[in-house]
Amino acid sequence: MNRTNLVLHAKASIDRGSKSFALASKLFANQTRERVWMLYAWCRECDDLADGQDHGHGMSATPASEKTIAVMRMLTRRAMGGEQTGKPAFDAMGVVAQECRLPNYLANDVIDGFALDAKEWRPQSEDDLYQYCYHVAGAVGCMMAVVMGVSARNDETLDRACDLGLAFQLSNIARDVAEDAEAGRCYLPKDWLTEMRIDPADILNPARREALTQLVERLCNLAEQYEVSARVGAAKLPFRSRWAILAAAGIYGDIARNVRKSDGASLDYRIVTSKAAKAACVAKAFWQAIFKSKWTDRSALWARPKAPA
Repeated sequence: MNRTNLVLHAKASIDRGSKSFALASKLFANQTRERVWMLYAWCRECDDLADGQDHGHGMSATPASEKTIAVMRMLTRRAMGGEQTGKPAFDAMGVVAQECRLPNYLANDVIDGFALDAKEWRPQSEDDLYQYCYHVAGAVGCMMAVVMGVSARNDETLDRACDLGLAFQLSNIARDVAEDAEAGRCYLPKDWLTEMRIDPADILNPARREALTQLVERLCNLAEQYEVSARVGAAKLPFRSRWAILAAAGIYGDIARNVRKSDGASLDYRIVTSKAAKAACVAKAFWQAIFKSKWTDRSALWARPKAPA
């Protein structure tokens, strides 16, 4: 496929796979928007390969095999090296990598997250939780920042971009606790479960529902902390990128806020954000992009792994 067709394929992917991010992506400048779509398409394809899904639907209870992960790495390495793979999502990633000089280690870090799921890995501690969130979302945030023009050597801004990925993933985990449990997965740290006397093999036990609700709220509070930090980094982006990122932060942040507000009801039904609420986030983000967020210290937050020497 040529670049134009890869962009069209990527647009179809984001329109189907993430209505929230598809909406926010419309705020980017044209070239940045196309690159964001193409990077998203690669992320979506890898995620679907790992989970046996189609654009996030129909999760398989069987984890991806080591062979699947190896193929994912091989196709990504070839694409980022400028080769055609015949796979539109990977070829789209190759275009972005060549145009923006994406660091290979960030793509490898993302695939490491899928490898963790393939091993049915589960976090033992809060630090483990952050490490997992980095691999599946924080590293993506760093790549998105590079696509928006941030230098791959600008650690301060990439740290904030990583924080946004962590905020998104913590929100997703909080929203999907029941859905994940039904699929045999649990991303709540074992230390947390032990502290609240919840059996990791039976986290939806009605007798421990109040304790589980407290842990869901804890996730939501953490997501909000990382969202606040990420908003500082958005100030370093061009206006339209800043507007798009702040809109996405508001939309995903509202997921965590609505989960927390539900007081445990999110364990019974999936929390969704209405079109009107999303539109309100876009409008609010416009003014936030103009005035920018005040600087906040992030030294107490989890620190992402830096580029290998």
